[in-house]
Amino acid sequence: MRDLRCPGVTAETRASEGWDALALGKWAQARRSFEASLAAARTPEGWEGLAWACFWLLDVEELLRARAEAYRLYLRRSDVYGAARAAMWLANDHIDFRGNVSVASGWYGRARRLLADADPSPEHGWLALHEAFAAVVDANETSRARELGAMGAELGRKFASSELESVGMATEGLALVTEGRVDEGMPLLDEAVAAALSGSFRELWAIAWSSCFVIYACERVHDYDRAVEWCEEVEAVTRRVGVDFAWASCRAHHAAVLVWKGAWEEAECELSEAERELHRQRPAWLGEATVRLAELRRRQGRLTEAAALFRQAEGHPLALEGLAELALDQDDPARARRLAERLLRSVPTEARTQRAPALRIATRANAALGRTDEATDALAELEALASAVGTLPLRASASFCTGLLNAARGDFDAARRRFEDAVDLYRRAGAPYEAARVRVELADVFGTLGAETDAVEQRAAAEEAFRRLGVERLPPARLRRATAAPGGQSGPLLTKREREVLELVAGGMSDRRMAAVLTVSEHTVHRHVSNILTKLGCSSRAAAVASGVALGEIRPVRA
Repeated sequence: MRDLRCPGVTAETRASEGWDALALGKWAQARRSFEASLAAARTPEGWEGLAWACFWLLDVEELLRARAEAYRLYLRRSDVYGAARAAMWLANDHIDFRGNVSVASGWYGRARRLLADADPSPEHGWLALHEAFAAVVDANETSRARELGAMGAELGRKFASSELESVGMATEGLALVTEGRVDEGMPLLDEAVAAALSGSFRELWAIAWSSCFVIYACERVHDYDRAVEWCEEVEAVTRRVGVDFAWASCRAHHAAVLVWKGAWEEAECELSEAERELHRQRPAWLGEATVRLAELRRRQGRLTEAAALFRQAEGHPLALEGLAELALDQDDPARARRLAERLLRSVPTEARTQRAPALRIATRANAALGRTDEATDALAELEALASAVGTLPLRASASFCTGLLNAARGDFDAARRRFEDAVDLYRRAGAPYEAARVRVELADVFGTLGAETDAVEQRAAAEEAFRRLGVERLPPARLRRATAAPGGQSGPLLTKREREVLELVAGGMSDRRMAAVLTVSEHTVHRHVSNILTKLGCSSRAAAVASGVALGEIRPVRA
C-alpha cells in the first residue's frame, strides 16, 4: 500500500522510518511516521509502532488503544507471536500507567495461552521475563525468577536479540544476589548493564529494565560504591537517548545511596526531582520516591513527617521496614518486634538479602525487650548472610546487633568490642549516620564500664556527626532507655526489696535460703526474681546480676 499523501512512499516505508526514529529516541517523529503508515494501510505493525511512540510521549489513552488494535489485527492474521507480544505489553502498560493488576493478569493470561503451543521465539523469552520481574521484585520468588531469567537470556542468544539476552542476564543476576549468591549474580548484572548502555540496543526500554535491576541489587546488599558508579553511567546514557522515565525511577534509588553516604541535601533534591518526574510519567511508581523521603525524614529526627510518609507509601516493602525502625526511634521495641515479624513472614527464606533489614530490627527489638533467645536466632541468620555477602555495611550491621545482644546479656566488655568494630566498618563504608548511631551505644557502654573519658569522647563524636548531618532529634540509646524510670525521670528501676533480692542472688544464695533470710515465702522470692528479670530485660539470673551492677542497682560482687 502506498501513502496517499506522498505518492511513491509505501506504508511499509513509513513504518520502517518510524522504527528507525524510535531507535534514535525521536518520539514525535516516530509518531508522525506511524500515523502516515496507518493512513495508507491499517496494519498491526503500524499500530504496534504507534503504541511505542505513544508510550514514550506519555499519551496513555492512545497507547492502550493502539496496543489493542495491534492485538486484534495480529489475531485476525493468525499471527500468534504478534498477538502475544501486544497482549503482554498491554499488561505491562496497565500496571505501569494505571496500576490495574487484575487487567494486567488477564492480558498476561492471553499471551501465555497464545504461545502455549507455538514454537520457541523471542516472545516466549519476553513473556518469561515479564513473569520473572513480578517474581523477583514483587514476590521474592527467587528460584523461579532465576530460571525464567536464564531462559530469557538463552532465547536472546538463540534469536540474536541483545536486548533479550541482556534483560535475561540482569534478571537472573538480581535473583542470585537476592539469594545471597553475590559472586555469581553481580558479574551477570554488570555485564548486562554494560551491554545495555553500549549504544547497541534498538529497543530503548530494555536499557531501563537492565539498569534498574543492577541498582536494585546494589540496594539489597548495600553495595553503595557499585551503585554510585552505575547511577552515574545510567544517568548519562538515559538522558542522552531520552529514556527519562528510567532515570526518574533510578534517581529515587540513587537518593537512597546519597542518604546512606550522608549527602542529605543532595538526596532531598534528587527525591524532589524523582517525585516530580514520576508524577508526570509513572504515577503508579510514586511510592519509590515517597518511601525514601520518609526514610530521610526519619533519620533527620522528623518522626511525625516520617510516619505520615511511610503510611502514604503503604504497600511498598520499605514502608513496613521504615515503620519498624521508627518504632525503635520512639522507644517502642515491642511494636518494632511485631513489625519485624510481619516482614519476616512476608519474605521467604530463599530471598536472603531481602530479609536482612527485618533480621536487624528483630535482633535489636528483642534485645531491648530482654528476649535474648529470639534475638540470638535472628542474629544467627543475619551473621550468616553478612558472612556470605561480605559487604562492609552488612558486616557492620551484624557487629552492631551482636553488641546490642551482648549488652542485653550483661556482657558489656564484649558489647564494647563489637560496637567499636561496627563503628570502624561503618566509617570505612562511608556511612556517617550509622557510625554515629553506634557511637551513642558505645558511649553508654563505656559509661557503664566506668571509662568516662572514652564515654564523653564517643558521645561528643556522635553529637557532632548528627549536627553536621542536620539531625533534629537524637536517636535514643538502648542503655539510656533502660535506665529511665516510667515518666522519663532518671532513677532506680528496682524497688528496695528487689535490690536486696538481687544482691542475695549475686552472692549465690538459693531461693530457700533467701526466703529464710528475708523471712518471706519461696513463692515471694520467685515473684521478686521474675519482676527483676522483667525490669532489667534479662532472661537469666546471671545476666540480671551483671545488668544490675552495670546500672548501679547493686554493688559489684567482691571475689
